[in-house]
Amino acid sequence: MKVLTIGRLASRAGVGVETIRFYERKGLLEPPPRTSSGYRQYPEEAVQRLLFIRRAKELGFTLKEIGELLALCGNPRATCADVRQRAEQKRADIDRRIQGLKKMRLALDTLLASCTGNAPFNECPILRAIARDG
Repeated sequence: MKVLTIGRLASRAGVGVETIRFYERKGLLEPPPRTSSGYRQYPEEAVQRLLFIRRAKELGFTLKEIGELLALCGNPRATCADVRQRAEQKRADIDRRIQGLKKMRLALDTLLASCTGNAPFNECPILRAIARDG
């Protein structure tokens, strides 16, 4: 069995060494056996697990949600429908965030339209509107 040092694993997976240690602490990555001198010895499969975590993060999944997906991978009774349900929930969450961002952008557009940039700082309509709304 080929084993990897933490540095080699980090390089192969495109993450930092501290990220690997963090994922171990969070339970997303099994702590590997160590040599007598204390060096971690990761199995080759750890690369794929880290790539899975990285891709899931890029899709917006939280570490907790990634942990749930990984648990499904190890559950012989899990189905594709279980995974699909989580993906649908994530998409709905992203849609809610997009709507919130659109509202923020509209509010900023309104503020920008109210400001020519020529008023003194203490009369800035943007700052006044923020202070009034807060």
